[in-house]
Amino acid sequence: MAATPLALTPVLQFPPELLLRAQDVRVAFFDVDGVLTDGSLYFSAEGETLKRFHTLDGHGLKLLQQGGITPAVVTGRDSPALRLRLSALGVAHARFGTEDKRPAAEAILAELGLGWHQAAAMGDDWPDLPVMRRAALACAPRGAHAEVLAVAHHVTAALPGAGAARELCDLLLVASGRYAGLLAAYAG
Repeated sequence: MAATPLALTPVLQFPPELLLRAQDVRVAFFDVDGVLTDGSLYFSAEGETLKRFHTLDGHGLKLLQQGGITPAVVTGRDSPALRLRLSALGVAHARFGTEDKRPAAEAILAELGLGWHQAAAMGDDWPDLPVMRRAALACAPRGAHAEVLAVAHHVTAALPGAGAARELCDLLLVASGRYAGLLAAYAG
């Protein structure tokens, strides 16, 4: 007789005040360098920018979409590697090469018919502050600049480009009540 697989019970837990802050979030803004990557910049001999992305973060962005939360990227840089990765993940809302991130984020909010009270933001340096300070939930990866850490409601245990973005995705899915259902789909 075949063994019956055990049900997957979520083990992640977040402080109640974070879950309350995150429960109405419908869009999550992510910076790229220092958030979705480790912040290192690699250049080929031809000057092409190369980036390293982590699969945990990528799967988290996919799960957000499945859970009804829109991932959005607002970044000061642009590269073919970044565009390829975001396309592969189905991230439809992105602004590239913008140093003034607040107007870019506001344009995305307007496209989605959402307000700042429905937004989360994750950044690591000064250009991210205008978005983080307006969002209902501000998150920073461990090792972010001190001024960013000071405004963050949550600082991840995971490092940037190595699961930090996934940690925010998981937090948002737990707060929305969709995490357990998404996890159950993997019970096999």
